[in-house]
Amino acid sequence: MPADTPALRTVDVTRYVTPLREGGSLPALVEADDGFLYVLKFRGAGQGPKALIAELIVGELARVLGLRVPELVFVNLHEAFGRTEPDEEIQDLLRASEGLNLALHYLSGAITFDPLVTAVDARLASRVVWLDALTLNVDRTARNTNMLMWHKELWLIDHGAALYAHHTGPGWAGKARPFPQIKDHVLLPRATELPQVDAELRPRLTPAVIEGIVALVPEAWLLEPDQSPAEQRAAYVQFLTARVAASDTFTAEADHARQALV
Repeated sequence: MPADTPALRTVDVTRYVTPLREGGSLPALVEADDGFLYVLKFRGAGQGPKALIAELIVGELARVLGLRVPELVFVNLHEAFGRTEPDEEIQDLLRASEGLNLALHYLSGAITFDPLVTAVDARLASRVVWLDALTLNVDRTARNTNMLMWHKELWLIDHGAALYAHHTGPGWAGKARPFPQIKDHVLLPRATELPQVDAELRPRLTPAVIEGIVALVPEAWLLEPDQSPAEQRAAYVQFLTARVAASDTFTAEADHARQALV
């Protein structure tokens, strides 16, 4: 694993604080044995472990690219947490998520990014759009920005809907994929420096860096029945290295979409 790709910490849930009823995945605010609060993403929710894989890989790619993402940690959820929860839906979710899950450090006092209130400079907007074009992130729209303002800085959250190609069945990693959904990106109108950002960011995502990030994915989340965990990791590496190698294509696609808006 590359030196600049640190291993994630692992914590144990000590207190289930409250569900966060946003979207269909029912994340929860929890307290862990290190004394910090986390937004816990459950392996038993929605799209299952693949959403956690996307959350982990894209979050750590963003970090390598110098974008702000709350610390990601692995979280052990023990069987006892499903016993006393009165809400049957949440109880089922807790039981289905026993074992290793993923969480983001809770940014207390953060507010949802509103493009009508906060202007993002062109370079930062271009970097976020470039990341989301690289990873096929369909979930950064004006309706659901998945960004927070915390201490006057922009923070990226909720990447579980990215890498959606991994839901499409065998051979997904070897297919070239256009990304027309980039036209709906909330920061696209501000992303006027995409070619410059492409030249800046592409060299940071070397094959070694990508392999190191993908290696963080726990074997317990790699559940394809006809592929070994090593083969599944190799698919993510193949997909991402190919996307980076062809970054001029998705950069041009995003830039054309931006120009069509003006």
